[in-house]
Amino acid sequence: MSNTKNTEESQDSQESQDSREGQDSQRARTSRTPRKRTAPRKRPENDSDTTENTTERKKPKPMQVLRQAREQLAELTGMEAESVSSFEQTSEGWTLEVEVLELERVPDTMSLMASYQVELDPDGDLTGYRRVRRYERGRADGRK
Repeated sequence: MSNTKNTEESQDSQESQDSREGQDSQRARTSRTPRKRTAPRKRPENDSDTTENTTERKKPKPMQVLRQAREQLAELTGMEAESVSSFEQTSEGWTLEVEVLELERVPDTMSLMASYQVELDPDGDLTGYRRVRRYERGRADGRK
């Protein structure tokens, strides 16, 4: 019986405390001073300039571009890039020549390799690729 009495008393005290807290928070909300209204912020007149400046500041480094190109080419072709034989920045972005293992054979010197020309935009996103030659791994280029 005493346990029940103690529980009822604690519930009553908790309820009275909750109602006092609710009244205090209500007073705090009504006593606030209204905020001043401010004019909306103006946007820059030329949004394209700010976009270009942001892009220029976040220009990817050559090694980042190289890694991205290898990953993107592998995703598209399903073949892992073994090496990059040329890498050049152009006015349109980047151009790479990537060596890929197309067909694995035994012995390894008879495996078929391919060179892909890969084009990327200035941000390092792949815009196009094409196979420019196919050769056996063990063969050297002919002299011209």
